[in-house]
Amino acid sequence: MFQQFDSRTSPANAAPRLARLRAEMATEGIDAFLVPHSDEQQNEYLPADAERLSWLTGFTGSAGFCIVTGTSAVLFVDGRYTLQAGQQCDPDLFEIADLVSGGPAAWIARNAGKLRIGYDPWLLTVAQEKSFLEAADKAKATLRPTANLVDRVWTDRPVRPTGSAAIRETALAGQDVAGKLEAVRSVLAEAGADAVILSDPASVCWVLNLRGNDIAHIPVVLSWAVVPLKGKVTLFIDRTKLDAAAASGLETHCTLADPSGLAQWLVSFAHGQRVMIDPALVNIAIRDAILAGKGEIVKKRDPVVLLRAVKNAAELAGMRAAHLRDGIAVTRFLAWIDRQEIASLDEIGAATRLEEIRRETASEKGSELCEISFDTISGFGPHGAIVHYRVTRETNAGFAPDALYLVDSGAQYSDGTTDITRTIAIGNPPNEAVRDATLVLKGHIAIATARFPRGTRGIDIDALARIALWREGKDYAHGTGHGVGAYLSVHEGPQSISKRGMEELRPGMIVSNEPGYYRTGHYGIRLENLEIVAEAADHPGFLEFECLTLAPMDRRLVAIGMLTAQEREWWNRYHARVLSMVGPHLDEPDRNWLIAACAPL
Repeated sequence: MFQQFDSRTSPANAAPRLARLRAEMATEGIDAFLVPHSDEQQNEYLPADAERLSWLTGFTGSAGFCIVTGTSAVLFVDGRYTLQAGQQCDPDLFEIADLVSGGPAAWIARNAGKLRIGYDPWLLTVAQEKSFLEAADKAKATLRPTANLVDRVWTDRPVRPTGSAAIRETALAGQDVAGKLEAVRSVLAEAGADAVILSDPASVCWVLNLRGNDIAHIPVVLSWAVVPLKGKVTLFIDRTKLDAAAASGLETHCTLADPSGLAQWLVSFAHGQRVMIDPALVNIAIRDAILAGKGEIVKKRDPVVLLRAVKNAAELAGMRAAHLRDGIAVTRFLAWIDRQEIASLDEIGAATRLEEIRRETASEKGSELCEISFDTISGFGPHGAIVHYRVTRETNAGFAPDALYLVDSGAQYSDGTTDITRTIAIGNPPNEAVRDATLVLKGHIAIATARFPRGTRGIDIDALARIALWREGKDYAHGTGHGVGAYLSVHEGPQSISKRGMEELRPGMIVSNEPGYYRTGHYGIRLENLEIVAEAADHPGFLEFECLTLAPMDRRLVAIGMLTAQEREWWNRYHARVLSMVGPHLDEPDRNWLIAACAPL
């Protein structure tokens, strides 16, 4: 099993850990300390040794920030995690605040009068430093770089990951390393830069056709790369992760160096160089090393971000193949759920069976389940309302009649990454739940059928997914869609469909389509397919979506009278496609189940 169901933290641990941290703060002569959810490379999902925020607070979500003072601690989370943070953190120790509307910088501006605020310069980005300096100036506070004080008191901190790395076949990548480096260097030349430092492991792995397993669920190897305008790349990577073939392949284009020497190397390298950095990804320590070497900083977005977001033909072919394979597995799982006695089901059992079916299906199709793309969200009843719920042995809920089950899951195959959410009726769901599910479905269909001119951004179409809910005074506190990598991270930028989605949607990008609704204490509803941004066939200058995901939605959660004729047509057309593509790969019982599930409304 890739997914584990142990409880990683406990609220009871927080008090002694906070006390030890505050003792270190006093020794260091600081009044507050910043604890972000980040590592040195700003990964969303972290290796175990970088889970400082989780270790200190008990909060296990993928986005958060804590400010600890001598007498208080404020944990900032976004709307996906408000319920979860309240359950995982001791309310007597942590105030929960909103990460998005103002966040830590606004708190500093309001509350940090004359405080001496410590931070680890390896964990904060250049962009964060700017906002924090402005906030501290307003409050007459001071920011002071320090060693990481959490590391000093985390006595049983895990060791750094030591997973292996491998070269990705060009046939799957769709472009060789030389071609990718040429594309990066064209961006450098246009910006007048001599080199760029790639701090995001996903960018490093994409441009060098490299994959690893240093982070659970994300096939990357922790590494940095400095790409010069001319000459070899310097790749900072633990060589023990490379076998002879991988090392030889990399050395065609790279000089290999140890990550521990990155800062000192930059000091030596930077003299007289114009070095491009992405302020949102590169940490303060790296920026300072470049400046210490008398280098000039060129602030631009990581040039690989857009290159890897727009998938090439081979990547799109791989994603289509992965989604057919995954759709077969998910359909088998949905049929399995329907055949079980309700009382025999629970959240862990369902998540376990889904992973087993994915593994079995991949093997039958001559492939392999390399990983799951994130911990499966297996939420029955009220747990479904916790947007990023992670079931543990302590929280595992048994199923009962007349409720909803939300399952959000994904897989990593060598040819693609998947992410799918289905909400399932268990028994006879309440009428209100069916109505809410239909509102969510209407939003999903609005995105799936959208056609829009080139230049349209995610923010421009986000409201389409929400209008049906808004009419009923309802909404959801997360984005409608995120980008997805090709055998990389399941969350990828720069594109998104959200209130902050300022990036133009371009052909070849992949985004999720996942509106939802969450009734606290009762149920959660989310419907998610992945979509390719594509040229509109008969409308030059316009774009539309090609759906990748192939698995039925639950017709028991559709109030047919609430749908327009066009919405019913979309439902019937989508399910006819699912039946035609997935059905031939199923045995007779599962195929008969799918025929019924895909019958026209």
